Amino acid sequence: MINTIEHPDITRVRRFGYLQNNEPELFGYDYFGDEIFYGDDVVEMDGEIVLQDNLQKFLVELYDAKFYTA
Repeated sequence: MINTIEHPDITRVRRFGYLQNNEPELFGYDYFGDEIFYGDDVVEMDGEIVLQDNLQKFLVELYDAKFYTA
């Protein structure tokens, strides 16, 4: 009689193949400590890296920039 018991991980690989790692790869952290992943839009100013989404906050905090509608 043939042994038909197989480890569940082996069965899963045989059915579906090897799973891909879909998690984004971490590049580093911006000025505010937010994670930067490869492919994110960033800005570098005075040696500081800032996510583009945090640029306005960065300019207000460091350079006292004012944003308004003319």
